[in-house]
Amino acid sequence: MSSQTQYKDEVIAFLKTQSDKAVSIEEIEKGIHMGDADEFKVLVKSLVQLEERGKIIRTKRNLYGLPENMNHITGRFQAHEKGFGFVIPEDKTLDDVFIPPRMTNNAMNGDTVMAEIMQSKRNDSRQEGVIIKIIERGTQNLVGLYTEDTNGDVYVVPDDKKLNFRIQIIEEGSVKAVAGHKVVVTIKEYPESNQDAKGYITSVIGHKNDPGVDILSIVHGLEIDIEFPDAVIEEANRVPDQIDPATIGSRRDLRAEMLITIDGESAKDLDDAVSAKQLPNGNYELGVHIADVSHYVTEGSELDTEAAERGTSVYLVDRVIPMIPHRLSNGICSLNPKQDRFTLSCVMEIDKNGSVVRHEIFESVINTTERMTYTGVNQILTDRDEATREQFKEVVPMVETMEKIAQSLRHRRDVRGSVDFDIGEAGVIVDENGHPTDVVLRTRGVGEKMIEEFMLAANETVAEHFNKMHVPFIYRVHEEPKEDRLQTFFEFITNFGITVQNSKDGLKPSVLQEVLDKVKGKPEELVVSTVMLRSMQQARYDVHSLGHFGLSTEYYTHFTSPIRRYPDLMVHRLIRSYLINKQTDEATMAHWNAELPEVAEHTSKMERRAIQAERATDELKKTEFMLDKIGEVYKGVISSATNFGLFVSLENTIEGLIHISALKGDYFNFNPQQFALIGERSGKVYRIGDEIMVKVEKVDVEARKIDFSAVKEGDDSVVDLGELKTSERREYSKGRRSKKPLNLKGKGDSPKADKDKPKYGGGSISGKNTNKKNNKKGKKTFYQKYSK
Repeated sequence: MSSQTQYKDEVIAFLKTQSDKAVSIEEIEKGIHMGDADEFKVLVKSLVQLEERGKIIRTKRNLYGLPENMNHITGRFQAHEKGFGFVIPEDKTLDDVFIPPRMTNNAMNGDTVMAEIMQSKRNDSRQEGVIIKIIERGTQNLVGLYTEDTNGDVYVVPDDKKLNFRIQIIEEGSVKAVAGHKVVVTIKEYPESNQDAKGYITSVIGHKNDPGVDILSIVHGLEIDIEFPDAVIEEANRVPDQIDPATIGSRRDLRAEMLITIDGESAKDLDDAVSAKQLPNGNYELGVHIADVSHYVTEGSELDTEAAERGTSVYLVDRVIPMIPHRLSNGICSLNPKQDRFTLSCVMEIDKNGSVVRHEIFESVINTTERMTYTGVNQILTDRDEATREQFKEVVPMVETMEKIAQSLRHRRDVRGSVDFDIGEAGVIVDENGHPTDVVLRTRGVGEKMIEEFMLAANETVAEHFNKMHVPFIYRVHEEPKEDRLQTFFEFITNFGITVQNSKDGLKPSVLQEVLDKVKGKPEELVVSTVMLRSMQQARYDVHSLGHFGLSTEYYTHFTSPIRRYPDLMVHRLIRSYLINKQTDEATMAHWNAELPEVAEHTSKMERRAIQAERATDELKKTEFMLDKIGEVYKGVISSATNFGLFVSLENTIEGLIHISALKGDYFNFNPQQFALIGERSGKVYRIGDEIMVKVEKVDVEARKIDFSAVKEGDDSVVDLGELKTSERREYSKGRRSKKPLNLKGKGDSPKADKDKPKYGGGSISGKNTNKKNNKKGKKTFYQKYSK
């Protein structure tokens, strides 16, 4: 007898052939060539389950069809705090569907829903719909503030503003809490018709004003586990601290070779070492040696199960939540200096054009010569610092060789049109209590860029090797931007005098790189780069080699960070299976074919969750950093224009809103073609990319929002910290606000940057979209309507 799973697949496949026609159960029975009555019962059960999961639709006349063929769509509901939302289809080829505020039918953010697509009443191409069924709730546990009202009723207000309801607390089974506590709540009854939900408190995080509780609330809200289960810790404790020579086996012994690690000063999980030399034929040999985590985290173990569930390490402002316990990630798995360590090596021969002409992938044992830092390498190569060069004189010649290799690799990527978003990233510095003390720009020097090139080369080489073996594998893919988003971007850049010619062969990454080259060093560079990033699709993991658009390569995977990313660990496991153990039999292929799709989907989801946590904590601390800066003036760039105001990004990447009501002296209309607000009487234009002076008016840490106002030209009554010397700014920012503000006369709306003076906190962003309101790509029309 055929299984329900088989029937489900066959039913879906059959219905796909029926186009937009709904069919009867008898037609399905014939279409899939079913057998006896017992199999018919299995078919009926399969249809019921498919209907419950929203995979198929049954009409009132008991006919069946696929949702997309019957003007319906199934997907995840992405809510907005204003009440509207979008259904993100499970089928990635379909467009999102806008759901107006009164059409959500009690669906919550993250729910899996079915929506019926309606005729849009607006003059745009975006689909609009109404949610007709909640298939699965996406939120069971949430974080909120425990509150008591004047009547003695207790309830919890969710931290997530997209959840616009309260939870009445059921006393039985609840953990004891008091007003002001941040708590974790499990929902027992979901809200209906604007009524409160009901639930019970499972844990107390701490008082909202306690140090660290703000970060922990975000972590718990995303259901990220901080502590490891006892069984995982016990298994980690059984792993030896040092390598047993008897376990080296047939590994290639590279312990006599010169190898170095290059990382940030504070890094503790060192998962890559590099080596380099010039060959007699004039080519270079580059070795990338990656920590062999799979040797210790074996398939099916407690450590493996937990690492697979976490998917990735999470890097927050004040802490790292590791994928595997610190005893391994900072210990035996980390390529600590002058310690024997197991690795998987990818050694490549690279010609003068940057092409990999030969490569080997093998198990190895290494002992690193030096633990280098990016700062040290930059001092050696860029600053030519004599003291540093003397300190590391043994490895300086190899580091200089590495620079030449990196240049050739970079040249090859440039030739094929790889897109390079070489813009800074701001980091928040916090004290021991988690209070932000500064926001600083992290720039990529020659050391950072060099290691980046080496890791890209190794990842690409490994991916191509296994793709040509025609074995099940996991790839890192980045698909071409969707046409509508790309068109919006191309229309946007015409505001800066940039035009792009459409090619019959489709978009090439080099076209986008040419756009970046044209705005390099100009005021609009930040905004153009940011809008371009938002127009692109998100990279993800897949079992099919779909190419990497941004890198302009046909093959790509993640091989180089198995300590912090589960897909890399899985790639190592596949390397061991196929290359080391020579397992390419039918049973092995079937095993990986069954397992890898789920790994790819789950780790992509966990990566998005980690990014969400990182952005949320980053936004939180950046907002908190501005708390004592109300009334101060900064230079910024308009990063987005909407019909309700202007978003402005400061030089330290902190972003705030100038509400349209704060633009005095005229009535401003939004022009979507020019991405600008234009004054009716004065003709004054506020356009994306324009420099502007803003005053901090209001800071709401809980909502993570900052309100600005535009500073009128010639207003010299307030201080512009962006123009102060470092020492003056530090002195002024220590809280000595009682001093009379400095008068900086002659500062207009768009003062020229003084390149001889240090900028306040740095300068740009690196794809981290802190403006959630504008993160709905291509959805401005709806957002503008409901955000007034």
